[in-house]
Amino acid sequence: MSIQLDFGSRIPVFEQIVRNIIQQCAFGILQPGDSLPSIRSLAVELGINPNTVQKAYRILEMQGVIYTAGGRGSFISDTPLANNELREQARKAFIEKAELALRTGITKEELINLIQNISL
Repeated sequence: MSIQLDFGSRIPVFEQIVRNIIQQCAFGILQPGDSLPSIRSLAVELGINPNTVQKAYRILEMQGVIYTAGGRGSFISDTPLANNELREQARKAFIEKAELALRTGITKEELINLIQNISL
């Protein structure tokens, strides 16, 4: 699992982690039942405080995206609620990026062409 952080962003780091994990689920990179890194190992990998990762995991768990099995770690959920949350988060992330593209001069037609050319 690869998480990209932008330390210059106005989006808090814990929220960036949440969005990264949700996007990876939405794109099929993370599948139901997949295990997440431990809080400590992800914090070390990202060079951040473990409390930040813990906060992100707590939010993901409250949203139903992940679940924690005592002593075994955290895993991607397969509940319909989590799937709905994933889709909603993906929509929000897409809208945010599309608005940025429009503000920087990319036309709606260019965005539509880009979307049509995406191959999964």
